[in-house]
Amino acid sequence: MRKSSLRLMRAVSLVALLASVPAASALAQGEAIANANAVVASVGDETITEADLAFAAEDMAQDLAQMPPEERRAFLVRILIDMKVMSKAAREAGMDQTEIFAQRQKYLEERALRRAYFNEAIAGAVTEEAARAEYDAFVQQFAPQDEIRASHILVEDEAKANELKAQLDSGADFAELARENSIDPGAANGGDLGFFGRGMMVQPFETAAFGLANAGDVSAPVQSQFGWHIIKLAEKRQSAPPSFEQVAPQIQNQLLMRSFSEKVEELMDGVEIVIEDPELKARFDAQEAEEAGALAE
Repeated sequence: MRKSSLRLMRAVSLVALLASVPAASALAQGEAIANANAVVASVGDETITEADLAFAAEDMAQDLAQMPPEERRAFLVRILIDMKVMSKAAREAGMDQTEIFAQRQKYLEERALRRAYFNEAIAGAVTEEAARAEYDAFVQQFAPQDEIRASHILVEDEAKANELKAQLDSGADFAELARENSIDPGAANGGDLGFFGRGMMVQPFETAAFGLANAGDVSAPVQSQFGWHIIKLAEKRQSAPPSFEQVAPQIQNQLLMRSFSEKVEELMDGVEIVIEDPELKARFDAQEAEEAGALAE
C-alpha cells in the first residue's frame, strides 16, 4: 500500500460526494437543493421530497456512477420507499427504543455532521480561483524540456537493418518500408512514435534519436534489447505545460487533500487520544507514522 493512501482512504468517502451525480455535487458545494420540499412520491401518509433524493444520492454516489443517468431517480425513489416502509415497521416493533439503535443513531448523526463540515469547511475552500492560482504557480516553475517526434523501423537482425538503410539512402519511402518490414506494433502507421522526451525510451534508442540534428535525418542502424532500429527525425520542440483545463481535476484533488490534511491537523491539536487495546494502538500509531512520513516527503 502506498504511504499516502491511508489519508486518502480516510477522505475518499467524502471526496466521492464531489463526483458522479449532480445532486451530490450540488450538496458538496453547499448549494441549495432546488425545490427541496417538492414532493416526489407519497408512501402512506409520509412523503419523499427532492431533498430526500439528494441526500440518498450522496450516500449512494458510487452505486449511481455505475448506472445510466436516466435510471438514477427511479432507483433512488425505490430505495427511499423501502426505507419508509421498513423504518415504519421497525418503529412499530420498538426497534427505535433499543440501546443499539441509540448508538447507531449517534453514529449516523456524527457521520452526517462530519460530511456537512467537510462540505462547508474543507471542500468549500477548493474554489476555481484557488485552483487557477495553483496552476499559475506550477506554470511559473515549469522547466521546458527537449522533445522530438520520430518514426522508426524495428527489425530482428543487423543485416536486415543495413539492407533497409541502404534502400532509404537510395530514396525509398520510410513509412512504406516501416509498414512492410518493421516488427514494432506501430508499423501500421509508418512507425510514427509521436512526441517523446528524454527518459521515455531505452538508452541506445534515445541517444541515437536525440543525436539527429534536422527534420528528415535518418540514423544508422542502432541496437537495443528489442532489436535493430532505424530512426527518422520528424520534428523538434520544447515541451509546454498542459492547459489549465487538462490538469484542473488533478489540481482540485490535490487542493482538496491538502485542505483535508490541514483542517484535520488543526482540529486534532490538543486532543487527547486514548486507545485501550495495546495491539490496536500499535497498529494505529504505525499508520499515523506512515501518514506523517508521506506528508514530509
